[in-house]
Amino acid sequence: MIPVEEHLSKILAATRTLETMTVAVDAAAGRTLREDVRAAVDLPPFDNSAMDGFAVRFADIASASAENPIALEVVADLPAGTQADPAVHLGQAARIMTGAPLPTDADTVVPFEETAGGLEHSIGQVEVTAAHVAGASVRKRGEEHAARDRILRAGVLLGARQLAAAEAAGVAELTVTRRPRVAVISTGDELRAAGTALLRGQIPESNGVLLATLSVSEGAEVVLRTVVGDGGDGLRRALDEASERGADLVITSGGVSAGAYEVVKNVAPMTFVKVAMQPGKPQGFGAGHPLLFGLPGNPVSAAVSFEVFVRPALLAMQGRTELTRRTVRLPAAEGWRTPPERAQYLPVVIGDDGVRPASSGASHLAASLGRADAYAVIPAEVEKIVPGDVVDVMLVT
Repeated sequence: MIPVEEHLSKILAATRTLETMTVAVDAAAGRTLREDVRAAVDLPPFDNSAMDGFAVRFADIASASAENPIALEVVADLPAGTQADPAVHLGQAARIMTGAPLPTDADTVVPFEETAGGLEHSIGQVEVTAAHVAGASVRKRGEEHAARDRILRAGVLLGARQLAAAEAAGVAELTVTRRPRVAVISTGDELRAAGTALLRGQIPESNGVLLATLSVSEGAEVVLRTVVGDGGDGLRRALDEASERGADLVITSGGVSAGAYEVVKNVAPMTFVKVAMQPGKPQGFGAGHPLLFGLPGNPVSAAVSFEVFVRPALLAMQGRTELTRRTVRLPAAEGWRTPPERAQYLPVVIGDDGVRPASSGASHLAASLGRADAYAVIPAEVEKIVPGDVVDVMLVT
């Protein structure tokens, strides 16, 4: 058996980053950024009010208090979006709404709550009833960032917050990786579509939706999803079709172990190894284009294998800087057995008292995946887990 790290290292060494493309910000969700984003404008682009209130000269209101209110003449009314820049002389104020440009002559904003009858006075007189510091409630031009400041680093996944940051900085287009094209091929004479009447020896096929959905969640486009039997012709045709559809990566499930009908092992141009992990010991991989991944057929084995080997390759293809899931340390709420000399990836449920297995840990228990929040990752040298042991937990939800 070879260590997990050795097999992953070979996969990443064979993985090439895909080409880039330029897309509008609102079309970039779920893509990987390939070039740093720099602000096109200052943010804020002008001095503006952080409160609804009155724009004033600080010198006029420095001594204001409830006992000593300062009366000012209101000479303008400034809603957000206005282009007006009214003169505000000594003894004057402009009513101003949050986000409106601060008049050039003013340097401070007094909130409505610290004036007498302020909200009603768009024009007329207002009394300021509290002292302030110069510049209070004013957002200064460029205080968040200046034009040409770096807003986002290349290699990040573009989600809602990143896209909003780009548009707030005046950026309309982003350079991203094109989506990896993935083919998913499930193998096995026993597999039937969900909802189909099952005969003796047949089971519903679930790896296809598992692996396709996981691929899409990591930014890929699924160009083929099919099921083939244990005869070689079906798999050969599916591999040809995957290439014709421009697949960058092909995932097969099943047919890689030590049985008599291992179609992937018999047909696919992959190297097959035993990896020191449970589940997921039998693995196949083929370098070149497309990359070929031969995963075990048991659902938990397929899911774990995707997380440990396929997902990092998909992210590397897209130029991502972080290739592994976030891991936290949590106590075990109950004990469980670990396999000798193999790293364990156990589906677990996270509770208030720690983590506990989502099932018995058998690799064929597909329903347990639906209950799992994470995988407990136990090193090969650990012989068993007892309640209270602190373990590494790979978060997947």
